[in-house]
Amino acid sequence: MAPAYEQAARELVTTAVLAKLDTEASPQTASGFGISGIPTMIVFQRGRELNRQSGAMSTSQIVQWVRQHSV
Repeated sequence: MAPAYEQAARELVTTAVLAKLDTEASPQTASGFGISGIPTMIVFQRGRELNRQSGAMSTSQIVQWVRQHSV
């Protein structure tokens, strides 16, 4: 999913900030966010979780999902 994620980040550069978390290197952080499956995407606004999605997505699916769940 990495290439799709990177392309989506480029397409959303003026709309959203996409960030990655290495759950193996930071298991406590992953646990704090309730991440149990990989990949998991979470939309936050002002520190509040708006939505989450687990499972692989294509570039267009990521872009559509972020735009749908961003305010």
